[in-house]
Amino acid sequence: MSILVAKHLKKYYGEGETLVKALDDVSLQVERGEFVSIIGTSGSGKSTLLHMLGGLDNPTSGKVIIDDKDISGLKGDKLCIFRRRKIGFIFQSFNLVPSISVYDNITLPIRLDGKKVDKAFVKNVIDTLGLENKLDTIPAKLSGGQQQRVAIARALASKPAIILADEPTGNLDSKTSLDVLGLLGTTGKKFNQTIVMITHNDEIAQMADRTIRIEDGHIV
Repeated sequence: MSILVAKHLKKYYGEGETLVKALDDVSLQVERGEFVSIIGTSGSGKSTLLHMLGGLDNPTSGKVIIDDKDISGLKGDKLCIFRRRKIGFIFQSFNLVPSISVYDNITLPIRLDGKKVDKAFVKNVIDTLGLENKLDTIPAKLSGGQQQRVAIARALASKPAIILADEPTGNLDSKTSLDVLGLLGTTGKKFNQTIVMITHNDEIAQMADRTIRIEDGHIV
């Protein structure tokens, strides 16, 4: 069953001779529990696609359907609430809150949504990612690999329908990158999470169940 469907997505900038087609009629679907990588060179449109899929930007035309909900028409608070409840984001830059502990970073989206933290589930995620001895630590005292593990835990903790990872190992060395991606794959399977990851690295892309290649705004 498809949990994510994109239909004829287009994202155009400018007009006339300055028209840029960042995405040009892109359609895809991702099944529940699948780990998909989207690979392409710089400027290929992969980041634009991820932003469309996550509701971080609006397409010029086309639809994005997540968990049977068309998010294309959602605006303002409704879109923010949907993203917070249904989508977990993992960014290259970690995007952790520097002034609060690891545990508070992990549970922040849940608390922002006014929900009760499922402590047993969160503990399972924390233990799986090897963060049980770092919960009271602030992000600045962690290595890059540990910070990315916290970002993964945060994305998993709210039990989103889908996790979108934007070059999640871009700031990590090669060994740490493979470790983190291995853990992301493991946690995805363990907690039945659907993961869509963009990368420019073929070796990393091959760790996914399926790879989609994008060039010049088209799936190839």
